[in-house]
Amino acid sequence: MMSRAPERRTVRLADYAPPAFSTVRVELDFDLEPDRTTVTARQSFARRAGASAPLVLDGEGLELVRIAMDGAALAPEAYRLDATCLTLPDPPERFTLEITNRIAPAANTALEGLYISSGIFCTQCEAEGFRRITWFQDRPDVMTRFRVRIEAEKARYPHLLSNGNPIGQGDLPKGRHWALWDDPFPKPAYLFALVAGDLALLRDHFTTRSGRTVELRIYSEHELIDQCHHAMASLKKSMAWDEERYGLEYDLDLFMIVAVSDFNMGAMENKGLN
Repeated sequence: MMSRAPERRTVRLADYAPPAFSTVRVELDFDLEPDRTTVTARQSFARRAGASAPLVLDGEGLELVRIAMDGAALAPEAYRLDATCLTLPDPPERFTLEITNRIAPAANTALEGLYISSGIFCTQCEAEGFRRITWFQDRPDVMTRFRVRIEAEKARYPHLLSNGNPIGQGDLPKGRHWALWDDPFPKPAYLFALVAGDLALLRDHFTTRSGRTVELRIYSEHELIDQCHHAMASLKKSMAWDEERYGLEYDLDLFMIVAVSDFNMGAMENKGLN
């Protein structure tokens, strides 16, 4: 079923309430196709002490395929679905929810969530764009660890990128391939990032003050990659300045920048994949 377009509403500080559930961990699986991308999200939840409210997940413009709790499919009467939310009225204290949904990145003219620009899959999730990818507690006070698997056609999308560290990749039948990413540090959904496309790559490295080597990558259009050397030098100076000024050492093994001509926000501070 396809949810309807939502109406905009005003969010007021006076209405704030902490979420009833913490999202302990999420595993995302993307089967990328321009017109019909399938997203499977496995989310582990734990009710906060003293909370009695239902679980409310934000979602906009999503086609629900399947929903299951702890491996068992949920009957339609076990949840409520409207244009902006998927609600579980009375879930258990701890459980895993698996949701499969479809989206159409090529038709995503809102340029929020997952969309295609110049043949490249990319995301824009700040401030509330993640809800256009899958149902989620799309709010900045919900921080969780992400593991992301991406699958796509290899010839058209040779680079499959997301936040965190790369922990696996391989080829699949019918000219497809996959990549697996893991971010061990909790982050809110608006910092999630995914990029898939045919891009040129500039590599370097940075040695932290503790002696750890961080790989640096800048991706850009093939005709523009030669213009990225200044950006790479600036990145290394910025990482050194963070250490000197704030005592802040970069915490992942890899830092990536995707610099393309028509990214709709100009820039975005996603964790590990800017």
